[in-house]
Amino acid sequence: MKVLHIDSGILGEHSVSRRLTAAVVSQIKVDRPDAEITYRDLIANGVQHLTGSQIMAPADLGGVDPALAADVQSGRQMLEEFLAADTVVVGAPMYNFSIPSQLKAWIDRLAVAGKTFRYTEAGPEGLAKGKKVIIASTRGGHYSAGPAAVMDHQESYLRTVFGFFGITDVEFVRAEGLNLGDDSKQFAISEAEKTIAQGNVLRLAS
Repeated sequence: MKVLHIDSGILGEHSVSRRLTAAVVSQIKVDRPDAEITYRDLIANGVQHLTGSQIMAPADLGGVDPALAADVQSGRQMLEEFLAADTVVVGAPMYNFSIPSQLKAWIDRLAVAGKTFRYTEAGPEGLAKGKKVIIASTRGGHYSAGPAAVMDHQESYLRTVFGFFGITDVEFVRAEGLNLGDDSKQFAISEAEKTIAQGNVLRLAS
C-alpha cells in the first residue's frame, strides 16, 4: 500500500491539522506495517501558484527557461505521487472559510486533463478512481451544521474536487470549535483522535 501524506497548516507545531494527520498515518502504520509513506509539507516546501507559462509548457522541457522547467517538473512529480497513492491523507485547516492557498496550489497541480479527469460527450469523468482520501479538517468555529454551514467552502470544495477526480471514498476527521476556548479545543481534538484510534476512517483498500 502506498500512502501520500500532505500537510498544509501554517502554524507548525501548534497546528492541529498536522497533529491529526500524523495520528492518522501512525494508525495506518499500525494497521498496515508494510505501508509505504510519501510525505509532502506544502509549507516547508511551498508550491508555486499556477501560471499560464506553467500550463503552456511543452511536454519536452528542453530549451525551456530553467526556473520554469524546474517548476513544471515539480508539478509533474506531485501529480505522479498522487496517482501512485492508494490512500491520501490531507491536513486541511479552514482559513477564511476555505482552504490554505498552499493546498489549493497543490490541488491545481493535480487537476490535469487526461490524468485525473477528462471530458466526454456524457460529461466529465474522473480518472483517479479507487483511491481513499482521509482529510483532517480543522475549524475555529462550528460549520458542519447550523447557520454557519453556508460559510463552509473548505470541506465542500475538497469533496467536490476529489469527486471530480473520480474519488468517492472521502472521509473527514473533523475538529471544530478550536477557537472557542481551551475546553472546546481540547474536546474537539480528543474526539478527533478517538475517532482515529478506533479506526473509523481507516477502511483502507487492500
